[in-house]
Amino acid sequence: MTPNSTYRLQIQPDFPFSAAGDAVPYLASLGVSHLHLSPVLEAVPGSTHGYDVTDHGRVREELGGEAGLRDLARTARAHGMGLVVDLVPNHMAAAPRHNRALWEVLREGPSSPYARWFDIDWAAGGGKLLLPVLPGRLGDELDAMRVEGGTLRHGEQEFPLRPGTEDLPLPELLDAQWYRPAWWRLARTELNYRRFFTISDLIAVRVEDEEVFEATHAKIVELVRDGVVQGLRIDHPDGLADPEAYLRRLRRATGEDCWIVVEKILTGEERLPARWPVAGTTGYDALRHVDGLFVDGTGAAELADAYRRFAGPAGDRGGHWEATARRAAYKVVTHQLASEVAYLTRTAEAVCAADPALRDHAPWALRAAVRELLIRVPVYRPYGPGAEDVLTEEAAEEARATFVVREEAAAVDVVRDLALGRLGDGPEQRAFLTRFAQTSSALRAKSVEDTAFYRYTPLVSANEVGGEPGRPAVGPEEFHAYCARLARDWPATGTVLSTHDTKRSADVRARIAVLSECPQRWAKLLDDVARTPAPDGQVAWTAWQTAVGFGYPYGDRLAPALLKAVREAGLRTSWTEPDPAYEQAVLDFVDAGPAGPGLYTVSLLARELDPYVRANVLGAALLHLTMPGVPDLYQETERVYLALVDPDNRRPFREGPPDEKTAVTRAALRLRQRYPDVFGPSGTYEPLVADGPAAGHCVAFCRAGGTVTAVTRLSMRLAESGGWGDTSLTLPDGRWFDALESGREFEGGEAVALAELFATRPVALLSRRPVPAADAAG
Repeated sequence: MTPNSTYRLQIQPDFPFSAAGDAVPYLASLGVSHLHLSPVLEAVPGSTHGYDVTDHGRVREELGGEAGLRDLARTARAHGMGLVVDLVPNHMAAAPRHNRALWEVLREGPSSPYARWFDIDWAAGGGKLLLPVLPGRLGDELDAMRVEGGTLRHGEQEFPLRPGTEDLPLPELLDAQWYRPAWWRLARTELNYRRFFTISDLIAVRVEDEEVFEATHAKIVELVRDGVVQGLRIDHPDGLADPEAYLRRLRRATGEDCWIVVEKILTGEERLPARWPVAGTTGYDALRHVDGLFVDGTGAAELADAYRRFAGPAGDRGGHWEATARRAAYKVVTHQLASEVAYLTRTAEAVCAADPALRDHAPWALRAAVRELLIRVPVYRPYGPGAEDVLTEEAAEEARATFVVREEAAAVDVVRDLALGRLGDGPEQRAFLTRFAQTSSALRAKSVEDTAFYRYTPLVSANEVGGEPGRPAVGPEEFHAYCARLARDWPATGTVLSTHDTKRSADVRARIAVLSECPQRWAKLLDDVARTPAPDGQVAWTAWQTAVGFGYPYGDRLAPALLKAVREAGLRTSWTEPDPAYEQAVLDFVDAGPAGPGLYTVSLLARELDPYVRANVLGAALLHLTMPGVPDLYQETERVYLALVDPDNRRPFREGPPDEKTAVTRAALRLRQRYPDVFGPSGTYEPLVADGPAAGHCVAFCRAGGTVTAVTRLSMRLAESGGWGDTSLTLPDGRWFDALESGREFEGGEAVALAELFATRPVALLSRRPVPAADAAG
């Protein structure tokens, strides 16, 4: 069954199933049809997110166990609601003490029945699995190791011993194991198991193996079949060997009624593969299109020019988007993903060695070809044979041009042919094809989302998952075309504005976006706070914009987010090579600037922007709730919600006082609930175009002839140009009732003045049928 809306709750030990049950009556009163729960299977003790799964066969005890989940489902059902659960098929926690499958592999080696669960290159490790778990080199950690009760211990860590090795002296004992405890820094180049992105603490799982799939999905399938769970959000499908095959197997196991969406990040005009048996994506593509409507393209370009003058970044280190993204990709593929590139290189060497026609390609040339092609994949991953539109000949020619000796550039053709499945169907060829695609998605995520987004920051609200910082503005025509495509092809897809992974909540982004309408006011703020010295211009620019996004700088929340930003950017400090002096300077700057004397200056600008922020916040919310697709509300976002990157945005849910956004949200959700035919998969989408001098400031559409949504965009520019004037919107024929304000009605077929339509608020939601007073916003 397709939900009409979902509400994401971050389930964690401080907010277990019982707490979610207590919130159900309130959420039901909003009009939500389904709770959307973060991962519920057994995870590392104390985990606040649940993506570090340790046992797929058990519901997490810290959350209340299976009995607690089933109780929550009954409570939800009693209030007319269902459950959607976040499912993590790609990886588990690489924590032997808690992960029984991994424990058995470490104890028994390749002969373990669990060895097939994980992508382990035993040959590359000399027959051992590298465990990058030690804080220093092995020689410096020997004295901290001890053997107790048949296990090897180091601090809080525990590892199994190969049977029969318990009584050996420590050096011999270590050599006799199926694993090699090693300094954590070796993971970058020596790791021989597939992981999640660059996180060695998360070991990837081979769900493409039928037995592994059955073992890791039995419990979640049982919960679906028992009616406890009605929908699944699939985390990171691009990490899987064959996403389509996996989804088909999952669909067969769960049945046709289970609503399934995938966390697939679409880049630019990329489309979700039509063959995938899912309802659509989790909605980052919707986020980009909604956000972009509230960005002024001309002002954003002015901000970019001002940013380059103020911060002075090098062109490929934050100065220009494409160059910055390319340099970041080089860095990640060369450093963080060195072990993945090494695997691909070894596999390509093996293919070449087996075919006389392919021999004599130097390993360094194959390695260079792998890197050069990976960084030129313009989307998250290619999908197997036939991906010539992604791995283009133009990209190959660019890669060849990086070679000094033209003949050696032929390695590029070998690598491209392997990545496109053109060199046969042997085990090495299949392994290369799969791992190239998996590595591509990891590279894109780490180089774009986690590096370039923190380096190129003219308008930080545009630096969001699935976003395009180099082209942040989206025009009404582009938005309408996107929505029409959703209504036609993916009417039950998910849509989002804020998630547990967004770097800034939608309302923080909405405030920052207003700066694209007033670059001069932003420049004045920078002049006013120039007396506060910053470690560098990029930090200052990002910090002050983030503070404006909060409206009132919360130093205890701004400082950790800014520290994370400079570490992710990796320009002056990083997670693995920290510069304590620089990081302290960043924290001191926050205290002396945005969270100190600069607080007053920021607050003054925030008050000036408030009317235009209101238009953005309400406009984005109403578009999200009424456009094609199933809106997912992140916890607490039914009211104005100000949050930065995790862990700031993963705090336990709490109810709060309602505000104007709450009223609009409740009215829209109840309308969705009352008229599922209008907003469901059969609901059509018709753009409505205003007429008059300010027409470009209105975005409006009609859903299935039953509702009309109209919002104001770029409201500051609108005010500066004199307001709506005689701009009007012609409604479809019939009588229309205001769903946000009781007592207002409009006649269709006639031009309605937008000044009248937006007389009390910058958004309007109209219904063909009268709306009960209890359902209206005010």
